[in-house]
Amino acid sequence: MVTKDLQNPAILSLVAKAKEGDTESFSKIYEHFFEPVYRYAALRVPQEAAEDLVSDIFVKAWEKLHTYKERKNVPFGAWLFRIARNEVIDAYRTTKTWEEVPEDLSDTDEFNRADTSTKKLYILQIVRKAMDKLPKRYREVLSLSFIVGLRNSEVAQTLKITEGSVRILKFRALQKLKENLPPEFEENL
Repeated sequence: MVTKDLQNPAILSLVAKAKEGDTESFSKIYEHFFEPVYRYAALRVPQEAAEDLVSDIFVKAWEKLHTYKERKNVPFGAWLFRIARNEVIDAYRTTKTWEEVPEDLSDTDEFNRADTSTKKLYILQIVRKAMDKLPKRYREVLSLSFIVGLRNSEVAQTLKITEGSVRILKFRALQKLKENLPPEFEENL
């Protein structure tokens, strides 16, 4: 979860210093948000492009930091994830060469097999297929909430909707996801 080390007042203090050109403060912001931003990007773009995209996200955040205005109930993380979301969209618009690797592609090398790894891949494959069947808005809410670990208020700010809408979308998305998953997965939801 994004809020594990720094609380919002501490983040806002770092943002204020970074706006004045303090690179050390921005470095702390970067360290705090790198992991969730990376997870968010890595879910949406090919693995080899994720690191470059995350770099672009933080460069854009540094360049646009002067435009961030502290507002009540608008955490800095929501502003940063809005940039991340837009950068992912731009990456897909500009890079038409990415192709999805078929998820049913199996490794024929016997030495690369491991039961736990295979089981994880199988579960991930099933969940991804179920997620792909969801409307885009549902996928975004679930990804931001459960994969990135944002709170409802941060998801609301990122998607420019109310917290109540986030809760409703999350509930509906989980119900729809449950319908898309095989019966043996129902007990884990």
